[in-house]
Amino acid sequence: MKKIEIEIVALSQSISQNQSYAVILGEVNGTRRLPIVIGGFEAQAIAVALERIKPSRPLTHDLFYNVLNHFNIDIKEVNIYKLDEGIFFSKLICIMDGAITEIDSRTSDALALAVRADCRIFTNEEILNTAGLQMEPKETPKEPSSKPRSKEKAPKEKAVSQEPDDNNELKQLNLDELNELLQHVIELEDYDKAVKIRDEIKKRK
Repeated sequence: MKKIEIEIVALSQSISQNQSYAVILGEVNGTRRLPIVIGGFEAQAIAVALERIKPSRPLTHDLFYNVLNHFNIDIKEVNIYKLDEGIFFSKLICIMDGAITEIDSRTSDALALAVRADCRIFTNEEILNTAGLQMEPKETPKEPSSKPRSKEKAPKEKAVSQEPDDNNELKQLNLDELNELLQHVIELEDYDKAVKIRDEIKKRK
């Protein structure tokens, strides 16, 4: 299956889920966005690396990355390769002594390590079609700037919930109104509602 390169374009708190954060991955050569809900601890680990903050003592992901470096294991890329029942599956593609090794990983951990290793991130067309959001070409994503502080126990990395609470409200809107609302909630970074609206649009087509 053809790989599609993506990158972290934003990190924000989920509006509908107070204890969760959304890491937004953007298609490098396209306009689609892939929101993934992660826990506060993992979001903090990603934010610290993105903002080049040096903690006084190594965080868990710093420790793991340092161990890899000590044993000359390089992270070549991260591959988000499967979406099953709302759960994203990822693996680290590593090189040790010239041999390529694949290591299973939670997506949030893989992304936290990808930022530290400055390696490329990939997914595939099926995942983008299933869980991705289409941005207008003129949209310019904001730079990651959040500084999550929550240390709640992390949930599994899930595709943003697709169980609409306002299903009846969306059904009353026409396609033009839905598309306009979709762009509005994306600008507000309310990716939970964006997915619900996207699914309603797909039902109409």
